[in-house]
Amino acid sequence: MTARLPDIALTEASPMPLPLDGVGMRGIELPVWPDDPGVRHPVHARADVEVDLPDPQVKGIHMSRLYRLLCDSAESQKLGAPSLQKLLRAMVESHADCGSARARLVLSFELLCKRPALVTPGLHGWNAYPVRLEALWRNGSFTLDAQVRVTYASTCPCSAALSRQLIAEAFDAQFATHKTVATADALTWLQDNATLATPHSQRSIADIRVRLPHDAPDLGLLRFIDLAEAALGTPAQAAVKRADEQAFARLNGQNLMYVEDAARRLQAALAGSFAVTRIDVRHLESLHPHDAFARVSNASAGEVSA
Repeated sequence: MTARLPDIALTEASPMPLPLDGVGMRGIELPVWPDDPGVRHPVHARADVEVDLPDPQVKGIHMSRLYRLLCDSAESQKLGAPSLQKLLRAMVESHADCGSARARLVLSFELLCKRPALVTPGLHGWNAYPVRLEALWRNGSFTLDAQVRVTYASTCPCSAALSRQLIAEAFDAQFATHKTVATADALTWLQDNATLATPHSQRSIADIRVRLPHDAPDLGLLRFIDLAEAALGTPAQAAVKRADEQAFARLNGQNLMYVEDAARRLQAALAGSFAVTRIDVRHLESLHPHDAFARVSNASAGEVSA
């Protein structure tokens, strides 16, 4: 007869009786299938999962219960607000013997999206968008937050103005003695000298966090990304030929922005469709060895500013 395996978490009391806010596992690898139009296959995710341990006498939780519930949910249901709410409730119920009333799940993954070139017909590439979902069940209440990272280009308005001034001064110095300037001469000069000074531009990052509604038909992540990229105007490009690079240069030149401009654009563009809780914008400066940064926080939507 096989001896019963010991379960120390049940048979031994905690030597130091104190409650714990969260106990669980981090970095669990599993496939998830986001319930979102355009996402047609599972993606590789990493999960952090926990429940609270309010009973100071209980030595430990049952981590295998959480792991099995998480894997079963990922394999049997698409990832959305209903499935996450069901999963967290099950996690709390699985630890009723520990007095748990709170469960939290964080999922991190990347959405790989096919993006067309700006102007070249038939040309496309792929952009990856890091996503972080945080689901919380606490005393019968459920919340779900989504954070997406969008990469874009930003050209400095001040630097552009300074560059234009230098080009204008050089043009004036060249043609100051001319009563008139022939169009062909002006075009030749510009062709040779328009880049006498150029504004600094840099890769930039926006981390945008919103609170998703419980009753939404899907997660809406791709719509979220599209709105953000449209607001910024210069999202990072995947596949480009020279014509696309030229079109991107035009977009940057017609879309100058400080880090403050980017944060405000995102706030205004998303407010009508999502409950924005936090926006962090970072311009990875090419002028300085440090970055420029702006934040928008909305405490009423669930985020307290740091």
